[in-house]
Amino acid sequence: AQRERPTHQGGHRYHLDGLEHVPRGLPHGTWLLELGGNNLSEIGTQAFTGLWSLRVLVLTDSQIHEVQPQAFFSLSFLEKLDLSWNQLTALPVDFSTSLSGLRELRLEHNNLHHLSGNSFEHLDNIERLDLSHNQLVAVGFGVFRGLSRLRQLYLRNNRLTVLQHGSLDMLPGLEVLQLSNNNISRIDNDALAPLYSLAVLALDGNNLQRLKFKTFICLHTTATHIQLSGNPWSCDCDLHRVFSKILHVRHLHVDDYRNVTCQEPPQLAGASLAWVDSRLCVAETATVLVITGTVLVTVAAALVMAERTRKRNSGKNWDAEAENQTNS
Repeated sequence: AQRERPTHQGGHRYHLDGLEHVPRGLPHGTWLLELGGNNLSEIGTQAFTGLWSLRVLVLTDSQIHEVQPQAFFSLSFLEKLDLSWNQLTALPVDFSTSLSGLRELRLEHNNLHHLSGNSFEHLDNIERLDLSHNQLVAVGFGVFRGLSRLRQLYLRNNRLTVLQHGSLDMLPGLEVLQLSNNNISRIDNDALAPLYSLAVLALDGNNLQRLKFKTFICLHTTATHIQLSGNPWSCDCDLHRVFSKILHVRHLHVDDYRNVTCQEPPQLAGASLAWVDSRLCVAETATVLVITGTVLVTVAAALVMAERTRKRNSGKNWDAEAENQTNS
């Protein structure tokens, strides 16, 4: 079925359903094409040839498992591409070659396992990129390099384990980094350093047990709001100190601090870090005081013994000298 929706400017909007392939022969003036809910299987090479005026292309929920090389040839003016809710496992290396005008790319709810370093390199104007709900285990070096206008990056509900140094290079305009519900257990010290404009950093629902203050102090932003709840925190004096330092940095805000709960040690499982944090260092402080006291007692005893030995030796020398004078 084909439904055409003319615009007052003479352009065309099409919603087409019941399809198994991308239709040919659409008017050159078509600016919006909705192909969602079809059974397209794949997007072939140069599938949209001649649609120079196309601004919005919706391909959501269309059983697409493959995008062929040069699939989007001639779509250099396209501004929004929606490929969400499909079955994509990979993107071709030249995926973005003809998409230099794209501002929004939606790839959420697919089955992507890996991103090629070249797949996004021509997205010079991209502002919003959604890769949520895929199977990504890592973000390789340079995958997002050159996306200087990117403002929102969504990677929630993937399988990421580490946020590596260099994985977020050259994203000076990024404002929102959504990493919720992954398996992140480590963040390299300088991984966030290039994000000068970051306003929202969502790390809730990951596998973080500990943090380093250096990880966040390198964020030289005006204000950054951070979410850290839903992680299996190992609550101890060190973690208390890190959170305390972060909370005292003017431009860093842990929005869900009251919901940050401990998993370890067992006696604190489920307890709010905000409630127990002041108690975490009591035992450590007591231990330090005991050790310090023991050391001081030991040192004092050693000094007393040394003084007694000195006096004893001094007395012996005095007696020996007196005896020598008597004999002479």
